Amino acid sequence: MYQKISNIYHTVLLFLFVLFFSTNSFSQYIFDENSLPNELSLHNYTTVADVGQRNLDIQDVIANYQSLNPKKLKTENDDLGFTENNFWAKVELKNPTTKSLDYYLETARPITDLVELYIVDVASGKIVKMVSGDTMRYSERSFDNRKSIFDLEIQPKSNLKLFLHFKSDGEVIKIPVKLYSSENFIRMISNEQLFFGMFYGILSIAAVIYFFFYFALNERIFLYYSLYVSFVGLLQFALDGFFYKYVTPNGGWFSNHGLLFIAIFAVFLSGKYSELFLKIKANSKKIYILFNVAYGLLLFLLLCVIFVPSLLLFSYILVNVLTLVFLILIVYSIIYLYYNKKPVDSFFTAGILFLIVGFGIFILYNFGLFPINFFTQNSSKLGTGLEVIFLSLSMSNLIRNLKNEKNELNRIALVRSEEMNELKSYFLSNISHELRTPLNAIMNLIDSISKEVQDDTIKKNCQIIKYSSHSLLSSVNDILDFSKIEKGELKLEESSFEPVKVLEHLKNNAHNRASDKGLEFQFSKSDNIPDRMNGDVTRLAQVVNNVLSNAIKFTSEGFVKFHIDAEQKPNNRSSLILTVSDSGVGISKEKMESIFDSFSQNNIDNKRKFGGLGLGLYIVKTVVDMQNGNVEMDSIVNEGTTCKITIDYDVVQQEKKEVVIVESVTYDLEGKTILVVEDNPINQMVIKMITKKWLNTKVVYANNGQEGLYAFKTNQFDIVLMDLQMPVMDGYEATIAIRNGEAGISNMNIPIIAVTADVMETTKERVKEIGMNQYLSKPIKKETLFQMIKDLV
Repeated sequence: MYQKISNIYHTVLLFLFVLFFSTNSFSQYIFDENSLPNELSLHNYTTVADVGQRNLDIQDVIANYQSLNPKKLKTENDDLGFTENNFWAKVELKNPTTKSLDYYLETARPITDLVELYIVDVASGKIVKMVSGDTMRYSERSFDNRKSIFDLEIQPKSNLKLFLHFKSDGEVIKIPVKLYSSENFIRMISNEQLFFGMFYGILSIAAVIYFFFYFALNERIFLYYSLYVSFVGLLQFALDGFFYKYVTPNGGWFSNHGLLFIAIFAVFLSGKYSELFLKIKANSKKIYILFNVAYGLLLFLLLCVIFVPSLLLFSYILVNVLTLVFLILIVYSIIYLYYNKKPVDSFFTAGILFLIVGFGIFILYNFGLFPINFFTQNSSKLGTGLEVIFLSLSMSNLIRNLKNEKNELNRIALVRSEEMNELKSYFLSNISHELRTPLNAIMNLIDSISKEVQDDTIKKNCQIIKYSSHSLLSSVNDILDFSKIEKGELKLEESSFEPVKVLEHLKNNAHNRASDKGLEFQFSKSDNIPDRMNGDVTRLAQVVNNVLSNAIKFTSEGFVKFHIDAEQKPNNRSSLILTVSDSGVGISKEKMESIFDSFSQNNIDNKRKFGGLGLGLYIVKTVVDMQNGNVEMDSIVNEGTTCKITIDYDVVQQEKKEVVIVESVTYDLEGKTILVVEDNPINQMVIKMITKKWLNTKVVYANNGQEGLYAFKTNQFDIVLMDLQMPVMDGYEATIAIRNGEAGISNMNIPIIAVTADVMETTKERVKEIGMNQYLSKPIKKETLFQMIKDLV
């Protein structure tokens, strides 16, 4: 029994002995002259007391510190939490050496509102005060540094008590208590400057580049990303104390609340950017609603910060909670998209993962679970920096995808453009057909009537109808030619022609129109014009007719002059020079530059008075340029216009001048039978009217291609006049059937003439491909029709 009591007694004495010495080692750090530390954490020698809202002075603290219930710091990076309370900490330093020691003391985070250091010399009782914190002017700090740093000079043979006072407005208070030698402090600052330079440099470059991308591509996601990177940088800038040092060095309300504002906007932009990048609205309505609820909470928090100062502590807590909420939402969105097998950029996922890891380490560091060192202190920056790098790579992928989408849209637009061109061609073909069909009847009927009647009044009226029909036909031709020019389908066809004869015919028509307006028309020609030339006579007539029509149209009184000349060129060529002048309204110099543009009439003030499509001179210029010719225009407003056209043609050599044969009044096909395949009764009537005066000619009519094939079973035909657009079986199908022998082997090679109102180049090419012998456009001229039939049969 005695032995047991003795053992207990010795155990208690041993415990008290250990407790005594451990208490001494805990309360005071003693420098050893032989092993002076370059870097040291004093947390094992530091106690801290929470005094609530009491504002104590240093004398009260020195006298009553033990009664404040101080507690030992657990780690070198203790976290006191979100608080508005006052805290006092105490640590004792003893320098038994004969050396004066210089150290830098680091404590509290740069964003702590107030940090006071009281250095009490135990021997003399002298108290030295040093201050830091972001509620005061930066210039009032005891040491010029963004951190809470104090310069300690520890005299030899001295014993010092250090009292630290901390106060914040709700932010997390952390109280590392670290000593750095001068060399280590300089090394730490140098490493930080290098790291911070790289970190903020990367963020600045990313923010600027994607801000430019926003203006270049006009995509909102680039703006949100640029702003997100900017505010993340500003957030770190504020946490590191740079914002206070460089932006708000005088303190004040905005300095105290700036961190909250920046954090709120950074969290909002991270959510908005991620929402747009992941296309949350399109992929999940529920997650989209959750994002909007979170945005609402951020707005509520922002209003609290501005208008309810008493909730500042709550605001610091809520902004951290909402940061976590948005991070969870983003991670959940990524998982949701992967689960539903929807595309998610791998760089975006990696960036968010690095952010989570970086902030995870930083949060654990804040709770004191990780030691204080360069990596743990800057883990959020490392995570953020890697996040920005990988998110920038994901944005590069987005740019590539947008480019691919644009290329695809361009491809689709091109396909649709081609489809529209085909539709336009089909539309113009139908317009041509629908307008030329009645014009075919009108022009042939009015021509027949004008020759049969004797009454001058009726003849004059017939002439007006004839001119109007020609004008309408000219407009239709202009529209079709414009379409051909746009598609690059306008082609030139060369043949031998007599220039004087062609131009005099055009002159006669122009003379009649000028006389009807009461204008003087003058025509003149030189004697050196070749008898025959080789070229596109149809386009020559079109050019001259358009220029003469314009001269007459824009001249209300006075004259219109038409002069033709020629100039010999080497290699058996000659320049045909056509000059048309008038005394009309003229053209201003400003409009002269655009007079040859398509629809240029729309820019002329008097377009309502004179009308027109505005395509005439555009077609003139295009056709002349195609023949390597030249168009010169000279005009004076209210005095008149002169247009000079020069086109080179090959001269056709003739041994003797051709004798002009007077056209026979009668037409004789010598017993030939014609099959007319035409669905339109008006067109049938026109052909009947033309052929009824032909001698020894039999004409059989069919209403469509199928009826035409049946007609071959009971009739023997010498030639077929085939319309193209018909019901049941059109002209293309009927022609192919005939060439395939469906109308009889003997009729496989029967001459077929396409008689159509469709004058598109594709139609002409198609006609040749399926084996038609000739192509004749409506309105039909009886002389042309007879000659074409005569040549084939």
